[in-house]
Amino acid sequence: MQREDSFCIAADHPCLPGHFESGSVVPGVVLLDEAFALILAAHPGQSVIGLPSVKFVRPVLPDQQVTVSWRNIADQRIAFSCSVAAQLVLRGSVQLGAGG
Repeated sequence: MQREDSFCIAADHPCLPGHFESGSVVPGVVLLDEAFALILAAHPGQSVIGLPSVKFVRPVLPDQQVTVSWRNIADQRIAFSCSVAAQLVLRGSVQLGAGG
């Protein structure tokens, strides 16, 4: 079963000033943190124990709505993708384990 939720990083988020000289781009680690928070909310008692794959496809700007879709692909392994306005921005898989 595929699940979906979304998040938005506000333009005044403390990670943005000075992160990139050419302008405000949301850092990949912030995107992953938000995506993992949504996935873990759907998997109580679990935590992220591995990131077998991730590919960043295009930048995300502040105040853009990011839609996260995910599905189980194996025991405790989740495939996920993030998009902005139906355009893929990143994809990958995450390994969950007991904890959290």
